[in-house]
Amino acid sequence: MYKSATLLILVLTTSALVAGTFALLTIQKDIPGSGSIKGVGVGVYSDSTCSNPKSSIDFGLLEPGSQKDFTFYLRNEGNTNLSLSMTSNNWDPVEAGDYLSLTWDREGQQTYPGQVVSCVLTLSVSENIHDISNYIVTITITATG
Repeated sequence: MYKSATLLILVLTTSALVAGTFALLTIQKDIPGSGSIKGVGVGVYSDSTCSNPKSSIDFGLLEPGSQKDFTFYLRNEGNTNLSLSMTSNNWDPVEAGDYLSLTWDREGQQTYPGQVVSCVLTLSVSENIHDISNYIVTITITATG
């Protein structure tokens, strides 16, 4: 039988981000990151014992050309083995997807019922980012079995 579970992570920032180069002068501003996590069929936790459910994400301050790792734990809460995959989409504004990227370290990971796996999500900011003051992205982690 085919089962699918989806984890949605919404990342929303509220500060301005300006990057530009004028002669030898570089202007950079920090951008804070935050968001929400929703798990369906898999539990999302901030600790390996799965005693602290995770409902939000905070990437902290990021500058152009930087990246930030965010560690969380997924628990297979179903009754079958699952394979994990991740996509990021619905960038708003659409151009944000040209300058911000999300990756993780568990693509194709197999999990069995009750298993807990540590996951690292990485948000990278291009050093060429400009004209992005706020952004939203949907991160979908799919568990398929």
